[in-house]
Amino acid sequence: MAVLIPPAPSYPKSRISTSRVSPLDSKRNGSILEKRSVFSGTSLQGFGDVSSEKEVLIRSVGRVSAGARANANEQQKKPPVFVLKKPARLPINEGGNKGPKFVSDGFEELGDMSVSANHKSGYVALIGKPNVGKSTLLNQIVGQKLSIVTNKPQTTRHRILGICSSPDSQMILYDTPGFIPKTMRRLDEMMMQNVRTATINADCVLVVVDCCQEPEKMEGVLEEGSTASYGKRPALLVLNKIDLIKPGEVAKKTQWYKSFGDVDDVIPVSAKQGRGVDLVKSWLIQRLPKGPAYYPKDIVSEHPERFFVAEIIREKIFLQYRQEIPYVCQVNVLNYTERRSSAKDFIEAEIVVEKDSQMAILIGKDGSALKLLATASRIDIQEFVGKEVYLELKVKVRENWREDDELLDYYGYSGKIRF
Repeated sequence: MAVLIPPAPSYPKSRISTSRVSPLDSKRNGSILEKRSVFSGTSLQGFGDVSSEKEVLIRSVGRVSAGARANANEQQKKPPVFVLKKPARLPINEGGNKGPKFVSDGFEELGDMSVSANHKSGYVALIGKPNVGKSTLLNQIVGQKLSIVTNKPQTTRHRILGICSSPDSQMILYDTPGFIPKTMRRLDEMMMQNVRTATINADCVLVVVDCCQEPEKMEGVLEEGSTASYGKRPALLVLNKIDLIKPGEVAKKTQWYKSFGDVDDVIPVSAKQGRGVDLVKSWLIQRLPKGPAYYPKDIVSEHPERFFVAEIIREKIFLQYRQEIPYVCQVNVLNYTERRSSAKDFIEAEIVVEKDSQMAILIGKDGSALKLLATASRIDIQEFVGKEVYLELKVKVRENWREDDELLDYYGYSGKIRF
């Protein structure tokens, strides 16, 4: 089944056409059959075996009307957008998608890496329970929105790397998924392994807790054994969301964590408002070892632009949909082609779900929900990349992808992100 919503201010109902023929493509030795969609008039006709994978496509192009923009923002309850102080643009494949690529490739000729003898550098792991504000804190420290932020737990899946540089220091921060007390799926296991890896490899550990919750010792805040994993390395506890409780309560909880928190220091902050963030940065920089600049000073992340495009789309899914839908969605950017400044960049992305019923909810009646998602995503993508884009979204069904080691590795959950 396939649906096309024409890119116009008013959206008439589209014709829906389905057919069953032999598969056009086979992936992973035939274990996953890909259903392709081809453009035909005002409808999209889908061909392919429907037993294991299905696809629906919608396109979002051109300028969005003021009314549509307002409606999309209202529906998404869009959080504040951080000002892009410096571009997070890395070289990408201008010829389009030519297969998976490790993002660690291609830093050889980016910027001046020379530093003074007293230069400090190192890695910082942000760890804590879900929804305590780790991503918001990372964004504030770096000065740019790199990690997506929603009010739902487990929004962060990958280790998001953010780089905060000054002439005398370079701090590389890992925003990690929130600790899950009991893993349920293979995806959860891989996410928790990434948290452990970030903690073990860090020069400093930043433990983030929600001051609105009752104080608890680190054994309750973190995974069992995590305090041993960061050993004698500097550990700072950030008491976040102080804007939501009275100053007297902040002082009491700060003192409690200093006494029982098993950390070197405690700093109360409001990551949302930026209060106390400079103190956190200063504390961490003072404790970093002397070392070289691992990245050019004008780079804010090693992840490529298309990774952040996928994260923006996933953020909009979390903001627009409820219950299980955000958690069963995997977003992959299949093609990102940069064009001349006068032309729109072309972006093709797929959203993977596990069931037909989930695909139906994601699409909505006559494609209305997917159209809203495409519009809201394109608005933020254009703001992030600094130019207009042509966004094409596809929806596919891949049963139990969260339990498939090969797919999870391909999607980057084993530690290295491929694009």
